[in-house]
Amino acid sequence: MLGRSRMMAVVMAVVASVALTDCDGSKNGSGASLDRVTYLTAFGAAGRDAFVWIAAEKGYLRAAGIDARIELGKATGENLKALTSGKAQFASLDLTGAMITAFARKDTGFKDFRAVLAVHQHTLVSIMSTEGSGITSPKNLEGKTIAAAANSVNQLLFPGYAKLAGVDASKVKWVAVQPVQLGNSLASGKVDALSTFLIGRPTIEKATLQARHKKVVVLPYSEYLPDLFGNAVIAPTDLIKRKPDLVDRFRGAMLKALEYSIAHPDEAGALLHAKQPATAADAAIAEIKLMTPSVTATDSGSTVGAIDRGRMTRTIASLQKIGLIQPGVTPEDVVDFDVM
Repeated sequence: MLGRSRMMAVVMAVVASVALTDCDGSKNGSGASLDRVTYLTAFGAAGRDAFVWIAAEKGYLRAAGIDARIELGKATGENLKALTSGKAQFASLDLTGAMITAFARKDTGFKDFRAVLAVHQHTLVSIMSTEGSGITSPKNLEGKTIAAAANSVNQLLFPGYAKLAGVDASKVKWVAVQPVQLGNSLASGKVDALSTFLIGRPTIEKATLQARHKKVVVLPYSEYLPDLFGNAVIAPTDLIKRKPDLVDRFRGAMLKALEYSIAHPDEAGALLHAKQPATAADAAIAEIKLMTPSVTATDSGSTVGAIDRGRMTRTIASLQKIGLIQPGVTPEDVVDFDVM
């Protein structure tokens, strides 16, 4: 964490930088017209999404001929709806959740998208409880109550996780909680556990330490589902067909920003706070640092931002094996490998 004086210096420097670079979005430095697009964050404004503000304020998007309007997303289902309706051209969301939403049955209307950039090479979905709760393994979740955001990937993926972990999912009770209230729900003892992204641990643990002086116990889904991806940037298939060059340029700018953000987490977190004051800089910085190993993971042979066809084949097989998506789905149904 940054000291208060250093934090303020970083924030003020970023604000000054933003003021200098936040100019007319209609043209780039050479006077050429910019392609205007709308981008949705995965969910609200959190450290995991800081790289899009880096892409905008560092000029990576402008240099690529793009003027991006950044809007705060509302998780997987709502972001897919926005893309389908044409309200947005690009969005970040949990790729596993998107696959389950799109391919759990044949008649879904959310199949017309493709991933163009991997943010996390591994799923970050996890279950968290507190020390002394009696929850030290997945089997201990039976008879317990778990809080999660409504219709989130955490809950969508749980039946498959439970099956592999030897848990009777019918013996677990779920309650819907607003994401900002997850930490308080666990800290107050209203629920036995919660399910959220692994990188949210600092915020959750801060709440449990303050209320109950208890640290957090984490059960990551990736222990049983190692082939699943986390967040990814996606685009509608129609846009990819009509404007492949735009998609390629957008991906390039966002990849550059993602790499910069994990290399400079203090700056990225401070910029996010400058643009979204409700998000604390120290929390954003901690989240970026925690997600970095997942971004840079090379155990599958992937490079930062990439989705390998063989790895996606295994991902699909894993989800089909546990009954979360229909047979017949191919890697090309999920990923645009030309832009990759």
